Amino acid sequence: MKKNLLSGVKPTGTAHIGNYFGAMKQFVDLQNSGNYQCHFMIADYHALNLIQDQEQMKNLTLELALDYLAIGLDPKKSILFKQSDVSAHTELAWIFDTLVSMPYLMRAHAFKDAEAKDKEISVGTFNYPVLMAADILLYNTDVVPIGQDQKQHVEYARDIAQKFNHTFIGSKIDCVNRHDEIFKLPEDLILKDVAVVPGIDGRKMSKSYNNIIPLFASREEIQKTVMGIVTDSGSDIPANVYAIHKLFKTEAELKLLYDANKGKYKALKEALIEDIDAFIKPMRERRAKLAQNPTMVHSILLDGAKRAKDIADKKLQEIKHAIGVL
Repeated sequence: MKKNLLSGVKPTGTAHIGNYFGAMKQFVDLQNSGNYQCHFMIADYHALNLIQDQEQMKNLTLELALDYLAIGLDPKKSILFKQSDVSAHTELAWIFDTLVSMPYLMRAHAFKDAEAKDKEISVGTFNYPVLMAADILLYNTDVVPIGQDQKQHVEYARDIAQKFNHTFIGSKIDCVNRHDEIFKLPEDLILKDVAVVPGIDGRKMSKSYNNIIPLFASREEIQKTVMGIVTDSGSDIPANVYAIHKLFKTEAELKLLYDANKGKYKALKEALIEDIDAFIKPMRERRAKLAQNPTMVHSILLDGAKRAKDIADKKLQEIKHAIGVL
């Protein structure tokens, strides 16, 4: 029997190769493994904490949907949908709000980071873990694929699930004649063997550092970016170039290439340009073709929303019975 898997990504900007090798590639692998019923959510309500412009939100949402489809997420195998199309997410978040305390939410990393930066913290930022718990628990989720630094997200969902089960179910048989608890406890699926992708300056690749190589870059963009990779002139092997090159070639292939071109930084960068372009080109072309038919992309999202809504609304009915409002 397939396990239920859910992942949510905010539509907040250009995807880069760090995003791909850090998570997106694994999403496709998990989908194609045959072991999971995958739900991939475009977390546009979460993105409202960062994006508060109508056109920007529409455009970035479409861009992320195009990214997902171009890398190989298949709407026939997975459920791809927008969070905002399934109202049960925010309705369940309110129900959870009545169970959690402010000191509990003040432990969240996002809140602590915002507080440390002396930001004017919105309720949305403070309440972020509650909506995330609703996202996860609505779909009877067994596993949530995450990086090591995101474990707290699943811990919050588990804590809130346990609090709900204890408060409204306990040892009783609930009013919809279920003998088991309303919420199962999801597990994190730590993505192992995931590369920490360095940017062109050697730091972790990140839009905030402005050091990315876009995932769907044109050849000209790739050439310009790779030629801008920071190198150390005191070494035969440019470390930053090599670290990125490892994503596209085996260690054995790289040894031959780098041994034959010791100290030849330009030649090694040109080889990296060729390898990145060869890797990106099929996805880039697929994305360009999809982008010519945005109506089809929106139809895919609407179909995914209908499928997600059927699951989420059924779960919400159970929850409403349990709390006594239905």
